[in-house]
Amino acid sequence: MLASEKGNHSDIVEFILLGFGNSAQLQFMLFLLFLLIYLVTITGNVLIIVLIVAAPCLHTPMYFFLGNLSCLETCYTSSILPKMLTSLLTGKATITVSQCLTQYYFFGSFVTVETYLLAAMSYDRYLAICRPFLYGLIMSKKLCVYLMAGSWLNGLVANGIILLLLSQLSFCGPNIIDHYFCDLNPLEKLSCTDTSFLELILSFFSIIDAVVPFILTFTSYICIIIAIIKIKSSTGRQKAFSNCSSHLMVVSLFYGTIIIVYMLPDTPTLRYLNKLFSIFYTILTPLVNPIIYTLRNKDVHKALGLVRKKLRIFGRSYFFCL
Repeated sequence: MLASEKGNHSDIVEFILLGFGNSAQLQFMLFLLFLLIYLVTITGNVLIIVLIVAAPCLHTPMYFFLGNLSCLETCYTSSILPKMLTSLLTGKATITVSQCLTQYYFFGSFVTVETYLLAAMSYDRYLAICRPFLYGLIMSKKLCVYLMAGSWLNGLVANGIILLLLSQLSFCGPNIIDHYFCDLNPLEKLSCTDTSFLELILSFFSIIDAVVPFILTFTSYICIIIAIIKIKSSTGRQKAFSNCSSHLMVVSLFYGTIIIVYMLPDTPTLRYLNKLFSIFYTILTPLVNPIIYTLRNKDVHKALGLVRKKLRIFGRSYFFCL
């Protein structure tokens, strides 16, 4: 039957992304909103990267991971928002099959890397709070580099395999994607070929790249909370909790919205709700992460002051040279 259907339909060459409706006024307002979000996201994350590189006081494992998170989320949001902004501004909501698959590959890779990066950051906080005397010995520069390299390698290879399987599918039926970007589930549903092997591979990678890092992150924070409760001094408890509260907020926002989006049943009533919740982990999380990590972070405030001082000195030196 599938073969017959394939024979009666030619393969489509582009998809139509429905986004958030076709009202010209609404699309222009959304364009301005998401353009502002994109500019603030890029500026905030690039600022964190510059601070971490420029300030020696931030050359620690925690800020090494934070810098990588900012770099990751700069790439993360850039895989979705530029195409989305173009569609909102021009009204052209089409995307070729190859572009759609490419967008999914980068988006999927960055999400996978982030799951393991958040797990590495939670392990770093676990060692700092629960094993402070062993922290410097265990969390070495070499281990930090290995953890990051493994996260990136796993994300790129796993999604490369998924991309290879997706590219073998035929899309010969409807070409409308009820989303604002090329997510995996809508793509799979539009295929007119058998996807049972792809679903098997997806189940395997879901366990490896979602369930495992979630359990590692969750376990680390259970141990951290237990350790904090055992601290007798209220000042000590407050200091320990402040060290990991920012990361806990990021983890809760990231995993909470992903669980809602991918665990809710795919019904017409909930489909639009899923689309709205997707905004949280694809667009808003990269936006709020710099704010969450810098708002109450004394080290980042100190580094910002040092960088400002260096810039003023450099500016004066340059002026006198002229």
